[in-house]
Amino acid sequence: MQKILQGMRVVEGSAFIAAPSGGMTLAQLGADVIRFDLIGGGLDYRRWPVDSRGNSLYWHGLNKGKRSIAIDFRQPEGQELLSELIASPGPDSGIFLSNFPPRGWLADEGLRAKRDDLIYLSLSGDRHGGSALDYTVNCRLGLPWLSAVADRPVNNPLPGWDLLAGQQIALGLLAAERHRRMTGAGQFVSIALADVALAAMGHLGYLAEVEVNGAGRESVGNHVFGSFGHDFACRCGRRVMIVGVSPRQWRSIVEVTQTEAEVDGLANKLGLDFRREGDRFQAREQLARLFAPWFAERDFAAAAAELDRAGVCWGPYQTVTELVRDDAECSEANPLFQRMEQPGVGDLLTPSQALNFGGLDHTPPSPAPLLGQHTDEILAEELGLGSGEIARLHDQGLVAGPGKPATDASRGAA
Repeated sequence: MQKILQGMRVVEGSAFIAAPSGGMTLAQLGADVIRFDLIGGGLDYRRWPVDSRGNSLYWHGLNKGKRSIAIDFRQPEGQELLSELIASPGPDSGIFLSNFPPRGWLADEGLRAKRDDLIYLSLSGDRHGGSALDYTVNCRLGLPWLSAVADRPVNNPLPGWDLLAGQQIALGLLAAERHRRMTGAGQFVSIALADVALAAMGHLGYLAEVEVNGAGRESVGNHVFGSFGHDFACRCGRRVMIVGVSPRQWRSIVEVTQTEAEVDGLANKLGLDFRREGDRFQAREQLARLFAPWFAERDFAAAAAELDRAGVCWGPYQTVTELVRDDAECSEANPLFQRMEQPGVGDLLTPSQALNFGGLDHTPPSPAPLLGQHTDEILAEELGLGSGEIARLHDQGLVAGPGKPATDASRGAA
């Protein structure tokens, strides 16, 4: 991590992926992100994948570098404590991120009454405030039909819209914080997961394609739309993906497969110019048939070595297990990763922030907190409570430190 945001403090009330990933992005850049949860954990505290003891690898992965306060915010006194924390004074404080509904004690009006320059970013599922998850958004966009198999849409296992929304959240908070520094004014920033996805579809031309051409694209399998790219099987059965988007990438494919004459003949026969991406796409099936024998004659290791020497843009098909066990890019050989002891889970290969600021030194990534690990520290240092008052809150079951199990009153979310 490189602590370029050191000094900034963000309070986060969240669950699932988008909002926690936005807060984690800021934490990995050095911001002090304080996450609050119900005692015993909220909706996402036990989400899969989990280890043999039920610890959520998902929760720990999305909360690296944050501080944790466990508090029963179903009770008025717990709500008041968190309201004071959210609106606490100071030029680097008063920044709040949440995907809980902005009503009741979390309504903007009430929190802003405590600090009028509050920066409050609220994530919803759709622009009407309704519920939505990555899968319910993605199916509506039509993308699963582009990876359809046997006339049945196929979901992408990567929650891409959640992750993109998380980056938009981090960007939105930083933009609002700069605006406050320049003008003194706070912001209520709203963002909807569905709108993040719709905007991306517009930016990438999917929507214009329908309006201008009268129809959207159809599934093209493992071909790359509008260019040349396809998967091929090596003699040993392993598959690779090659892509020729740029002129240099295209030439390297033709040269390594030694198919110059055949490719030129095909272009002449079809009246196409393979220097153009679109023409390569039109002839994608014929071109794939020309290249396939080269791969079928070589085992994976030999093909990989020749593809690398020729400068082909390619990648191997491999499982996640193979990625972790065998791929040097997913190891400490890559400066992105370091091994880290995650309390409650164990020794893990852990990524830091992919951004690399040349003028700052690297520091090791920080683990996710234990639930409630910083409860007393936050109450004392950020809210100024004395030890006696903190003890009273513990005795009344309003707050908890690490290891406190959930109670019937505190299960669930906001």
